[in-house]
Amino acid sequence: MKDSSKSKQKVSSRKLKAKSLFLINDDYNSFDHVVDCLTAICDHDPIQAEQCALLTHYKGSCEIMLAEKIDLEPVKEDLALYGLNVEIM
Repeated sequence: MKDSSKSKQKVSSRKLKAKSLFLINDDYNSFDHVVDCLTAICDHDPIQAEQCALLTHYKGSCEIMLAEKIDLEPVKEDLALYGLNVEIM
């Protein structure tokens, strides 16, 4: 029983370190450009990328990735190089 409680503690401590990468809506990038970037850089499949682009367009933002901050930084930089507005929260 102690082993399972230790694993739960490890999982909960990992959740505390996890951050979200959000795509923020802008008026500059085309829908196709956003979908292409999400599929190429974030490894989204085309349907998932389209859904994220639509959510971003209609809601203002969309969570596109969940990971530790150190893993999100290079993805954020790559997306920013392609002109996308992204934030780690």
